[in-house]
Amino acid sequence: MTLFLKLSAIVALASVTLGFPQYGSLAGLSERELDAILPTLQGRKAYPPPGPLTDTSAKLVNDKSHPWKPLRPGDIRGPCPGLNTLASHGWLPRSGIATPGQIVDAVQQGFNMGNDLAVFVTYAAMLVDGNLVTNLLSIGGKTPATGPDPPKPAIVGGLNTHAVFEGDSSMTRGDAFFGDNYSFNETLFDQFEDFSNRFGGGNYNITVAQELRWQRIQQSISTNPEFSFVSPRYYTAYAESVFPLVFFVDGRNFDLKLDMTTARGFFQNSQMPAGFFRSNTSITFDVIGGGIDVVFEPHPIQPGKNQGVGNYVLDPTSADFSDFCLLYTNFVDQTVRSLYPSPKGVLLDALNQNLDFFFSPLNSSGCIQVFPYGKP
Repeated sequence: MTLFLKLSAIVALASVTLGFPQYGSLAGLSERELDAILPTLQGRKAYPPPGPLTDTSAKLVNDKSHPWKPLRPGDIRGPCPGLNTLASHGWLPRSGIATPGQIVDAVQQGFNMGNDLAVFVTYAAMLVDGNLVTNLLSIGGKTPATGPDPPKPAIVGGLNTHAVFEGDSSMTRGDAFFGDNYSFNETLFDQFEDFSNRFGGGNYNITVAQELRWQRIQQSISTNPEFSFVSPRYYTAYAESVFPLVFFVDGRNFDLKLDMTTARGFFQNSQMPAGFFRSNTSITFDVIGGGIDVVFEPHPIQPGKNQGVGNYVLDPTSADFSDFCLLYTNFVDQTVRSLYPSPKGVLLDALNQNLDFFFSPLNSSGCIQVFPYGKP
């Protein structure tokens, strides 16, 4: 027995005897050991997500109660400029570690995101990137601050984790293949500015969104041998192109034009401009869906993956824009199930709760709820 295995055995034995350590990992333990440990974990109750706002008017959100502050040692930020900004203004915990309920509340209060969209995207992220037992999610990288990991193949890697929620061809972040998929990329932002000058008269608008989205897809196809553009990234890439127009433009303006100073503030510095008002209307599924259709229309492309640089191969099994329900079922039956093949105890309970929350915005959509672990 190697020294590593001996130490692993000692840690596992101590965990059973003394109670599992606060920031340990369950990865690699046997089924017998997991059966002994999982019941001892202190699960944190997953409360239902907040409901819709009663006031969805434009509102000052860079206010005295939510000033921008620089990062403290240990604060976490990640690939989503919107969540980074909400954390740096205190709408989310400034640490970058939050419950899904806190995230739903923050995106509604800070950006006027509709409740249906807020709940769906938050619990999608939570299911693949968060710690379901402790009910905590990192908006950036993996951290012990979210608590002990469930068993592998679960990742609990935060939003930086590639290919389960975050994905390739971001407007201002690089592809994971090149090493950093979460930091602000000056070269890509220069391209963002260039396209805004060429197609938007110096502003990011819907025409720029159309052309830049196509450009980023083509760049990834031509440079990234592992480029993947299947569901859910197929959806989130186009949504990412629409988000700056509806969330980063002051709600007192109706022209859907984002100037470059404000854009850099959000994308690079996680900072709202002084006196910033959130959107003047609730940004729901329907609003984002309409924007996605407009961005997609000039340069349609079907889901697929590279098989080597420049060799983009269509994937007919991936959900596309013609079947939103397939996005949901693929995400649950394939992505979530692959991360949690045999959950038990508090982990199974937490999974079922979060899967219910994830489906709740789709109750009247015509989609049929699936139960990968059986009906609770």
